[in-house]
Amino acid sequence: MKLDFLEPVTTGKGPWASVYVTTGSADEASATRRELSWRELCRSLEEQGADDGTVDAVRTALERSSPDAEHRSLALFASEGRVVLECPLTHEPGRPDATWSALPHLSPLLELAGQEPACLVARVDRSGADLELHDVGRGRDLGEVEGRDWPLHRASAGDWSVKHFDASVENTWEENAALVAEEIARTCGSVGAEVIVLAGGARECHAVRDALPTELRDATTISEHGGRAAGADSAHLMADVQAARMDHVARRTEAVLDRFRAGRNASGRPDAAVEGVPAVVEAAQEHRIDTLLLLGAGPDLNREVWVGDGPDQMAVRRSEAQLLGAGDPRTARADDALLLSTAAAGGEAVVLPGDGEGDGTPAGGVGALLRWPRSDEEKAAAERR
Repeated sequence: MKLDFLEPVTTGKGPWASVYVTTGSADEASATRRELSWRELCRSLEEQGADDGTVDAVRTALERSSPDAEHRSLALFASEGRVVLECPLTHEPGRPDATWSALPHLSPLLELAGQEPACLVARVDRSGADLELHDVGRGRDLGEVEGRDWPLHRASAGDWSVKHFDASVENTWEENAALVAEEIARTCGSVGAEVIVLAGGARECHAVRDALPTELRDATTISEHGGRAAGADSAHLMADVQAARMDHVARRTEAVLDRFRAGRNASGRPDAAVEGVPAVVEAAQEHRIDTLLLLGAGPDLNREVWVGDGPDQMAVRRSEAQLLGAGDPRTARADDALLLSTAAAGGEAVVLPGDGEGDGTPAGGVGALLRWPRSDEEKAAAERR
């Protein structure tokens, strides 16, 4: 999961109000329950010590949220009297929750906001394609690609002139497929799509996939449903889109785990990956985390660490946090501190499958793939600390 959307919360000093809610339905009974829930969440923040300005900002944002919105679940992060970030959620939180803490409570986002990659859907025929982007549970029209519209259909007779005409038809199909593939590649780069689904006739879809660059071809699925024609089967196509996205997540997660297992192997490159809260915190201090790995049921996710105002000012001991420049260190959850630091450094995060250790997952449920191994000087400095 890319963490660049967390950039607004990486620079605030805190403390932070973190709220996870579902707005419910638009009927009158739901409106009453919603009002009571908002009131209880704000009261909870007050009891935890939140300032009046921040509570008012949260209350205003909750009252502004609408059950008619595309996403009925959202997360709010507020500090110093203003809501800094609102995130739509693809999954409903189990229950409304409000937390007042030194750092924003980010860890639920990894599962509630989903890890589904953006998917480019191309509804293909012989003359071109209609393009759509499916991201965070919604679809968006990206326009169409129109190739040559003549000649597109073969003739029926079999003399030489007809065969020559049919060859021209074949050339038109190939040229149009190449044009569609070129536009798909350009669009994927501009919108950040990681998965491609082609829908339409089998021959047209295969021609487009064959014309794609290799790295995109490997991320492309052909659906038997849907297409450009009116009344095409969109429901089954959307099921294929979701299946392609989930398959991509599973393959990407397994690839990350493979890299982690190889990286922590003492006979390989032990500095390519680290595990356990102390080692991962140390890597965060040095801005070396490329991908943070968190096991959902990991026992050390909520382990206490000490943090300062900067995302890299964290340590497992208060005195060490002070040495890093934290004038008045506060305690925070390890997973929240590491997510904030990883986001500030431009890294990514992955939620690992499984409910325990012993299956190649990181010790304590916390690990990281590193950007570079430590130098001898960095190792010596760490040992002195």
